[in-house]
Amino acid sequence: MSAPEPLAHREHIVRGMLAALGAFFMFTLMNVFAKLLSAQHSVIEIAFYRNLIASLPFLFMVFVLGRREILVIRSKPSLVGLRAVLGAVSLMTTFFAFSLMPMAETTVLLFTASLFLPVLGVLVLGEKVGPWRWSAVVIGFAGVAVMASPTGAVNMLGVTIALVAALMHASLQVVLRYLGRYESPETVTFYFMVIGTLVTALPLPFVAVTPTLAEIPLLFGVGLSGAAAQWLLSTAFRNAPAAVVTVFNYSGIVWATLFGWLIWNDWPLPHVLAGAAIVIASNALIIWRESRRRPITGARVRAKF
Repeated sequence: MSAPEPLAHREHIVRGMLAALGAFFMFTLMNVFAKLLSAQHSVIEIAFYRNLIASLPFLFMVFVLGRREILVIRSKPSLVGLRAVLGAVSLMTTFFAFSLMPMAETTVLLFTASLFLPVLGVLVLGEKVGPWRWSAVVIGFAGVAVMASPTGAVNMLGVTIALVAALMHASLQVVLRYLGRYESPETVTFYFMVIGTLVTALPLPFVAVTPTLAEIPLLFGVGLSGAAAQWLLSTAFRNAPAAVVTVFNYSGIVWATLFGWLIWNDWPLPHVLAGAAIVIASNALIIWRESRRRPITGARVRAKF
């Protein structure tokens, strides 16, 4: 006898929430591995191994399980290629930001991707943005200014790179918002992994450093945690509404703060905590307004990864 519909629905929601929690934990773990490796390795090299190892499950599905439909680009090959290149740049700038700054501060600055979205929506998609969202953008960047207060305690190069990474994340969301109408998520992700591997392989002879035996598990860790995060996030979207999954994105600040404290003995200073609260509040305002205006789609959340 099947479970009553409301109970079955609740079970799916809970499964999706747990998957979302696991996904954002895995994304944080990927960034931890990247930060550890960045002491001796270029972010280009780290991104190469991340894409190469994370692409293995997709290659297995295509060539062993016979999922050849993943290879089929229906109508937008140039946009699929653009998404792959933007994804590679986004990944490298993200890893670079984490190499320069503590985990918690970098994670919060990456949340500003939501603040760039209204600007890109106006410039690229011709969207209309109301006063609520513009207010959230201004408030959010005021929070960044509080975090980067002139105390000498914050790495301004790191802040700049993190904001560039957030802009790349937002650009990906704009591309995927359009691309999702034409191509399957599996196809887009497959070509991101493959093209991203090729793009980061080109400069590899000039920046690569032979990994030590102790570093090999970290290289596999950065790739496998990235692949696990992607799978868990897809599972989350299959089982829970995207608006619910989006909220769990902010669990990343908890994991980032915890890892930063345990591994690097970093703890955010008071002005950083104050700025982080402002940035997160501005993101919450945007999510609330967006959920009232139209449903938040899975593609828009997946884009940052």
